[in-house]
Amino acid sequence: MYTLHHTPAESVVHEEKAQLDFSQSMSYGDYLQLDTLLAAQKPRSPDHNEMLFIIQHQTSELWMKLMLHELHAAIANVAADELGDAFKKLARVSKIMEQLVHAWDVLATMTPPEYSAIRPYLAHSSGFQSAQYRCIEFALGNKNAAMLKPHAHRPDLLAQVQAAFVAPSLYDEALRLLARRGLAVPASHTERDWTQAYTANDAVEQAWLVAYRNPKAHWELYQLGEELTDLEDTFRLWRFRHVTTVERVIGFKRGTGGTGGVSYLRKMLDVVLFPEIWTLRTAL
Repeated sequence: MYTLHHTPAESVVHEEKAQLDFSQSMSYGDYLQLDTLLAAQKPRSPDHNEMLFIIQHQTSELWMKLMLHELHAAIANVAADELGDAFKKLARVSKIMEQLVHAWDVLATMTPPEYSAIRPYLAHSSGFQSAQYRCIEFALGNKNAAMLKPHAHRPDLLAQVQAAFVAPSLYDEALRLLARRGLAVPASHTERDWTQAYTANDAVEQAWLVAYRNPKAHWELYQLGEELTDLEDTFRLWRFRHVTTVERVIGFKRGTGGTGGVSYLRKMLDVVLFPEIWTLRTAL
């Protein structure tokens, strides 16, 4: 009689009683809908390197989906004075941004000739048009009505971006929290038109300084300030890595979305999301 002999690796699988038959139950691929996910890469060019370009941006959109999931919840937590929960979520957002920073390292392996081979197939599509990225910027306070227009052709996407545009940002809710905790934040910064870009205010800096000069008495506000610092610090790195990767791959050519490319991205580096959080450091 033939005796079946297992290799060491096979023996481990059998000893651990691993489930091997998924004909009647949900598998890993079923749960993650991998058939759909892995079939979503549709290169338009014959060039080998387009797969990198597609997957780079698709995975970035997945991370941004998670970032928005966490950001929206964190903003709601701050509005409800649930700061412990907010801190956990904001820390996670910063870690997600770190993933996005390092993702540029992979795209940077694409050389200028390799990108030139696929660029004609991109037409006018561009990351500039990412609805999720725009929602992130709006949630962080960088409001700009012009950025609604790229989504006008898609009512579903426009509704998402519009909702983020009219809602208080993370920083708006942080300042309202400071006011609820008795710090002197002016009404101009707690009840305003949330669609307008944020303007720095000396009185807001003074309010933050109360917490920073006596962190034991205002520990949660102090920690919130540092969570915001971490978040913007990592966001700046994400933007900077984007600029350097674009310059490395396409130089100073105009972007497929019509912007100046590197020149536009460099201007975005000057945008400060939480200005008083940074300027207060000079006054301490």
